[in-house]
Amino acid sequence: MELDEKAILLLDRLYNLRSDDSVILVNMEEERKKASDLKEKTSLEKVELESKINSLIEEENILKNEGQNLERVLDSINANAFKKILERLNIDFDPEKIKKEVNLRLPETINKVLKEKEEAHEKLISTEEEMNNAIMRIEELGIRKDEAIYNQSRLNRIFELALSHNINITREEITSLLAKFDFSEEEQRIAAKILMFPEDGLFEYDKNPTKITVKSDNTSIAEPIIDFKEIKNIEPSQINVTSEEKDVKDSAEIKVELKISEKDELINLLKELGYNHLEITDAGFNELLENFDKDTISKNAKLIEQIGIDKELLNNNVQLFYDTELSEKLDVLSNIGKMPKDISLNCDVLIKYNLNDLNNAIKMLRENGLDPKLVPLMAY
Repeated sequence: MELDEKAILLLDRLYNLRSDDSVILVNMEEERKKASDLKEKTSLEKVELESKINSLIEEENILKNEGQNLERVLDSINANAFKKILERLNIDFDPEKIKKEVNLRLPETINKVLKEKEEAHEKLISTEEEMNNAIMRIEELGIRKDEAIYNQSRLNRIFELALSHNINITREEITSLLAKFDFSEEEQRIAAKILMFPEDGLFEYDKNPTKITVKSDNTSIAEPIIDFKEIKNIEPSQINVTSEEKDVKDSAEIKVELKISEKDELINLLKELGYNHLEITDAGFNELLENFDKDTISKNAKLIEQIGIDKELLNNNVQLFYDTELSEKLDVLSNIGKMPKDISLNCDVLIKYNLNDLNNAIKMLRENGLDPKLVPLMAY
C-alpha cells in the first residue's frame, strides 16, 4: 500500500523529531543560546552598575565631608586680618561670600549625585531582573530539553518496535506521546495507524535513503530485521554461496532470532516487575539486553524496591538491575549504619564501587579516624 502525501509529510516530520536535528531540539538550543548571551550581557552590565553606584556613594560622602570641613575653615577665617595683602594683591577673598556660595551650590550638586545614584540603582534592579529571567529561562529550557529527549527516546522505541514487527503498545499510548509533540488529533490518528500497521507503508518509507533516519550504532534500526526477512524470502535456487558462507548466514539468522527472543523476554520481565521499557533510554535498554540475566534482574528489582530507589532514577542507571554484587553491597552499607533512605538518595555509590572497592573505601575512612556511618554517602 502506498502512502498518500499527507502521510508522507507526517512521517517526514516524525523522522525529523527522531533525529539529532529535531526542530524542537534545534529551536530550544537557539533559545538557550539567546538566553545565555543575554545572561552574559546583563552580568557585565550588573558589575558596571554596581561599580558606578559604589563610586557615586563615595563621591556623595566626599562632597558632604569636604563641604563641612570647608564651612568650618571659612568660619574660622577673619578676612580683616588679611585686608592689606588682599588689597595690594587685588584678590577678592570674602569668606562669608564663599560660605554662602558653598551652602547654595553644594546641596544641588549632592542632589545631582543622589539622582544619578538612584537612576543607576533602578537600572541595576531591572538588569538583575533581566539576568535572573535569563537564568530561569536557561534552567527551564534545560528541563524542557530533558523532557524532549526523553519523549524522543520513547518515540524512537515505538518506531523500533514497529519496524521489527513487535509493536505491543496501545493506540492510546502512541497518541498521548504524539500529543506531546503538538500533533493534531487527526495527525495522531494517522500516525498511530501507520505505526501499528507498518506494512502499509512505513517499511518502504524507512528504506528510502533520502529520508532522515536516526542511527544509534551506525546501522538503521530496521536493518537487522529487514535483512533477515530478505534472506528468508529468497528461493534456494537464487542463492549461490559456498558452504562456509551458508554457515555464516545460518549463524547470523540464529543470533537474530535469539536476540529478538531475549528482547521480548526482557520487555515482559520489566513489565512484570512494574517497569515500562519505553521509559528506559535506548542506550539503557540495549545495556540491559547485553547483560540480560532474568534471575539477577528479578532479585535486584525487589531489592531496589525495598530500599525505595525512584524508578525514574533507574531509567538512567540500569547497571543496578544486573549488578551481581548489589545484595552484598547493600549489606555492607547497612552494616555501617546507612539507612535505606540515605542509600536511595545516593544510589550512585552502588554504581561507582564494586564490592571490593566499597570495602576498601570504608576501610580507608576508618584508618583515617573517621566513622563511615557519620560520613555522608555523597562524600564517598
